[in-house]
Amino acid sequence: MKNIFVILLIFVSTLTYSQGITTFILVRHAEKASDGTSDPGLTEAGEARAGKILSLFQQADITAIYSTNYKRTKMTVLPLSKAKKIAIKIYNSRKLKEFSQMLLTDNNGGTVVISGHSNTTPMLANLLLGEEKLKPYAESDYGNLLIITTSNGGEAKLLHLRY
Repeated sequence: MKNIFVILLIFVSTLTYSQGITTFILVRHAEKASDGTSDPGLTEAGEARAGKILSLFQQADITAIYSTNYKRTKMTVLPLSKAKKIAIKIYNSRKLKEFSQMLLTDNNGGTVVISGHSNTTPMLANLLLGEEKLKPYAESDYGNLLIITTSNGGEAKLLHLRY
């Protein structure tokens, strides 16, 4: 009986591992400053929120970090990038379909953090999920945290949190 249990455990573990579970952590950039430019940095509250991202995922095995090419999005994941010693890769938010396909192919089995905007973060989540579940966030809403898991079998699940 004990041998059957061990064989079953090994089989289930192998099956789970072979499915290639990939985790995507999507955040909207933290609170942005109003400095009159089109590319502001973060406010003090935004910097504190970026610190929360670091504390939430410091123990996670992050394999890649992506951001759009704006100060506020890069600054949001910069503390995590520095702590993990992972360079921030820039993506084009105007090509989300291509970006989502690249994420799914190039990050199989990894844990990926992606910093975006109030409109692009929900859109990217919908593409990764394969269905429209989320709408753009309100301009004043900075606290959404989306965790999406995907498998090679095509199944995607969403965990929508507030932080």
